[in-house]
Amino acid sequence: MPTNNLSVPGIVGIAILVILVLVIIVRNIYVVQQSRAYVVERLGAFHSVWGVGLHLKVPFIERVVKKVSLKEQVADFDPQPVITKDNVTMQIDTVIYFQITDPKLYTYGVEYPMNAIENLTATTLRNIIGELELDQSLTSRDTINAKMRAILDEATDPWGIKVNRVELKNILPPREIQNAMEKQMKAERERRESILQAEGEKASKILVAEGEKQSAILKADAAKQAKIMAAEAEAASIMKVQQALADAMRMLNENAPNDQVIKLKALEAFQKAADGKATKIIIPSEIQGLAGLAASAKTLLEDDKPEQNQ
Repeated sequence: MPTNNLSVPGIVGIAILVILVLVIIVRNIYVVQQSRAYVVERLGAFHSVWGVGLHLKVPFIERVVKKVSLKEQVADFDPQPVITKDNVTMQIDTVIYFQITDPKLYTYGVEYPMNAIENLTATTLRNIIGELELDQSLTSRDTINAKMRAILDEATDPWGIKVNRVELKNILPPREIQNAMEKQMKAERERRESILQAEGEKASKILVAEGEKQSAILKADAAKQAKIMAAEAEAASIMKVQQALADAMRMLNENAPNDQVIKLKALEAFQKAADGKATKIIIPSEIQGLAGLAASAKTLLEDDKPEQNQ
């Protein structure tokens, strides 16, 4: 009686086949991570670029030829000998920051991308430094970086690479040049120190002179103010005297003095004037008449005395 049961070797064979199929399927499942890309070929020709996500590769027909990182990368190259325009040999090492923008071009554009970038960087650096003298090379890093970035970015564009930045890490001139530069810098610092000291002394002398000038001006102003105050005091004194005389005259006028009183006051004033050191005295006519009257009175008195004696 025939049976549908499989033999043990058949079951084992089917199990092995199922396991092989599962293994093949699992091995052809790819999960592409963030910031990465896979370049896939089919039967030896470019087929596609896988982005982020789950992908299934056709077994024995497709293959992943390159796994590319899309992150920004840094390449630090060894120092390269370069010669300046004035024939000075220097060692310069560069650092390049780049990013892969096209995985297909990066895979098929150049055989060894990093070696190509390193050699391109070295030749570009030699060309740029060869147009500059030593001093310009040491002080023009930003200019050199910008020129190198522009040239490298344009040259690596067919390779699917974008050069974001180029930095000169170190510039090492020969030892004798370094010694000469150190001496030059020392002499320059000493010169600046001498200039600063001279400027300090000059400023100090100027300040002293300004102080003396201000002191003299203040002294002159003080003397002037003193003279002005003395003159004002003298004027005030004269004004008071004149005011007193005016008040005296006013009081005399208010009291209505007679001619004899006025003549007597004039005689007293003349007596005070005569007591001075003046060599010439002008006598008013009123006082002269009064003086004549006084002389006549004196003569009469003297004549009366002898008669009385007789």
